[in-house]
Amino acid sequence: MGDTSSIKVRFAPSPTGYLHVGGARTALFNWLYARKTGGVFLLRIEDTDRARHVGGAAEKVLDDLRWLGIDWDEGYGVGGPSGPYRQSERLDIYREYAGRLLATGRAYYAFETPEELEAMREQAQVEKRTLWYSRPEQTPTDPAEAERARAEGNPVVVRFKAGAEDVTVRDEVFGHIIVGAGEQEDFVILKNDGYPTYHLANVVDDALMGVTLIMRGQEFLGQTWRQKLLREALDLPEPAYAHLSLILDMRGRKLSKREGDVEVRSFREAGYLPEALMNFIALLGWNPGGDKEKMSREELIESFSLDRLTRVNAKFDRDKLLAFNTEAAAGADEARLTRAFRDYLTVNPEDPIPAEDDGLLKTLVKANKGFRTFRDISDKSGVLFVPDGDFEYDDKAVKKVLAAGGGAGFAMLADIRRELAEAEWNASALAGLFERVCSEKGVGMGKAAQPVRVAVAGRAVSPGIVDTLLILGREKALARIDRCLEMRG
Repeated sequence: MGDTSSIKVRFAPSPTGYLHVGGARTALFNWLYARKTGGVFLLRIEDTDRARHVGGAAEKVLDDLRWLGIDWDEGYGVGGPSGPYRQSERLDIYREYAGRLLATGRAYYAFETPEELEAMREQAQVEKRTLWYSRPEQTPTDPAEAERARAEGNPVVVRFKAGAEDVTVRDEVFGHIIVGAGEQEDFVILKNDGYPTYHLANVVDDALMGVTLIMRGQEFLGQTWRQKLLREALDLPEPAYAHLSLILDMRGRKLSKREGDVEVRSFREAGYLPEALMNFIALLGWNPGGDKEKMSREELIESFSLDRLTRVNAKFDRDKLLAFNTEAAAGADEARLTRAFRDYLTVNPEDPIPAEDDGLLKTLVKANKGFRTFRDISDKSGVLFVPDGDFEYDDKAVKKVLAAGGGAGFAMLADIRRELAEAEWNASALAGLFERVCSEKGVGMGKAAQPVRVAVAGRAVSPGIVDTLLILGREKALARIDRCLEMRG
């Protein structure tokens, strides 16, 4: 694009659930472009498809965006000069514009029943035609006829008359797209329930809200001709377009919820850092140039440009995302990790680790150094916070570590239990205790630590043994050891 002095972009999600990573990428690219150019980023809620609408989903989407670090300058939740920003609150506006099209003869009322429409589709399949809708001989535009049809119990929609000429759409990514006159058919702009379709609502809103660039997924590219015709018929300004390549899974299929968690919320619940997910998503269909891939928020803004959007479909590589997150966690400071860990626990209320104690969270982050996601911390340390009444032992770990060799592990555990009862409960004293036991018995640290670990954690995995004991505290650790020793029989 040329002049960027008055750029305005938008993200317009449908409230059907949590934010999909494909939607997150669309939001991110629009946000990056607005921040890079000094433009305006607008957020609009598109809730005119009532069959797919989910109550409360808009707030979930907003929460996902904020977690990622994406804010907006105008729109739903923050206000602005072009509201309301929820389409279900703008129905009178869409009906007015549909009325303009009816008045000029560019649209008409249609009364086909679902059965009649299905018959048209079936006939088109038999004749192997892509276009299936046949414009009726009469194309009424008088509202009185529509009212009579409704009174008789017939469905009433408003259809736009497709043009008789080819339509050319210029896209910043895919170049010129030409849709021939023979590939166009009349399409619905107002549904029987009085709500607009995507095409009319978007055209009207983008014009009235001053959107200058529409950046969205490639799946919308084949529909853009409809919106271009609507703009021309309504004498509305034409924005620029940039359609984003598809996101595929590692087997080359379109990323789908059926193939696993692909919502932003699922990665938040799994313990990913939002900055790592943002960095990873930014590289899905955009190439910053050079070899550098790990980028901060500020670096992404500085580097972003439309001319580096790619036509090549992106692959959602979960292993790469995990590597991004592992590196981001290793490079983050203690305060950042503590805040992020608290957020992870907040969205996982079933996790036994208490989220309120920052000191404890810092301890757990340090004790699990090298973790990949916060779920790793929970997997290793959560058992230390399970109430004793719910605490269980892994039978395999007990047999292998404690009962094997004639109960050698139990014997070691009993000896160390006596030492622990008298020891000072601090890192230095406990570390010295284990070193002394290993020296006196001529064994490696594993032979001394593992029996204690299984006794207090119920399994052979936990943070380092000293950290494990400090986190548990003397009373709880000794109580669990005593309970374990009772299993000797």
